[in-house]
Amino acid sequence: MACVHSKISTADSLVLGAIQIMIGVFHVFMWYFLLVLYMGQIKGVFGTYEPITYKTACTSWGTFFIIAGAFIIRVARHPTRSGIVCTLIMNIFCIMTTIIAITLTIIELSHFESVSYRNYGQAKLGREVSRVLLFSYTLEFSIALAYSICSCCSLFRRHEGDATSVPEDAESTF
Repeated sequence: MACVHSKISTADSLVLGAIQIMIGVFHVFMWYFLLVLYMGQIKGVFGTYEPITYKTACTSWGTFFIIAGAFIIRVARHPTRSGIVCTLIMNIFCIMTTIIAITLTIIELSHFESVSYRNYGQAKLGREVSRVLLFSYTLEFSIALAYSICSCCSLFRRHEGDATSVPEDAESTF
């Protein structure tokens, strides 16, 4: 079975949680930046640039990444079965969120309608920010997926009775 050897140490879990929190904070800051950027547009002949990711506040979903990272850190320090399950559910939710965000960002980047020449610079800068966010969404997806797979394997091992209790299993990683 492939899952038998997949185990995340406490230090690795703390690093993954910290990375998820940093990605979440980055997304929230980018949401604020895009909010200020797009609110400063001037109504022109061709209108303003309001991409679908801006209308859905896609970057503000970074709060879910912050919460998932906090759950990971909590479970790494005080592992319980219910904590691992909650962290797994939150990471699965982050995976779904990133898939939706990646899809919306690709739709935004593939369609560009002309805007007023006054707003062209803001629209171009906003699209560059979306490209950076597309990279960070894939990073968040991979972190959440890796942690979810290892959490499932850990829960499966405990369910079968192959492993000891949760605190003993966490202490044995040192």
